[in-house]
Amino acid sequence: MSPALKVALVGAGAFGIQHLDAIAGLEEAVVVSLVDSDLHKAREVAARYGIAQASSGLYEALAQPEIEAVILCTPTPAHAEQAIACLQAGKHVMVEIPLADSLSDAETVALWQHRTGLIAMCGHTRRFNRGHEWMRTRISTGQFSLRQLDVQTYFLRRTNMNALGQPRDWVDHLLWHHAAHTIDLFLYQTGEELIAANVLQGPVHPTLGIALDMSIQLKSRSGALCTLSLSFNNAGPLGSTFRYIGDGATYIARYDELMDGMGTAVQADSSDIKSSGVARQDAEFFAAIRDCREPNASVASVLPCYGVLDRLARQPG
Repeated sequence: MSPALKVALVGAGAFGIQHLDAIAGLEEAVVVSLVDSDLHKAREVAARYGIAQASSGLYEALAQPEIEAVILCTPTPAHAEQAIACLQAGKHVMVEIPLADSLSDAETVALWQHRTGLIAMCGHTRRFNRGHEWMRTRISTGQFSLRQLDVQTYFLRRTNMNALGQPRDWVDHLLWHHAAHTIDLFLYQTGEELIAANVLQGPVHPTLGIALDMSIQLKSRSGALCTLSLSFNNAGPLGSTFRYIGDGATYIARYDELMDGMGTAVQADSSDIKSSGVARQDAEFFAAIRDCREPNASVASVLPCYGVLDRLARQPG
């Protein structure tokens, strides 16, 4: 087996921890450098995971020749600029979703990937969750005819907190982050362009400057529908639930879980049924580097999603 890839992970927050846990169970790579703007946090988390280097600056990590790849779990506004910096420094990069908060920035990342020939991937984790993979196989082989993907994405975030309930200095976004998961998944599962895309949003929060409620409707060329409801006002079960409605069959996916429409668990046919979507995503990134091939969820392959996001962002209301 080839030597483990040496990786720098940037961002020691909630999702950075998920990646550290995932990589700890993989043999293909090892995190040798942890970067966070809060140096105390970087050192504390690095010590917990046995990571030798901790720093507060991305460029310090990029200057290290032994680092081959970077995983960015940083605030959304920094994603595109940091991904480009990694590519310019000769490092493969995976940037957490969203790739960027504008279509032009997403396209610029894709341009730099093309120029450098390096692996550039975006964390569209739904492509790697076992339930969605199971559904994709059945859709692509004609065993399931998708009529509607009905999705609820609900959180309670009336103040500027992350998934761990900790305050943060940037604002999350229902459209450019949370809707991106579903829009990309719908494009991925249907394999078709959209012929209709509409959005309605609720009142803009006076402090956060974003809408806390949103409704999105999509239609693929073959007539499949996607109905997506999003809210940061939900005082109830949190997260995303995906209902696949087909001709006479219904399935409900929630991250790595899958049930039929009556609530009976469906066993996803997978050789690594215990691994999470994040672990499978990371394994794909490392395998693409090793095999010198385009990964699933490459920057180029997720660009259509950002085109739809841009289209929706320009709609009034």
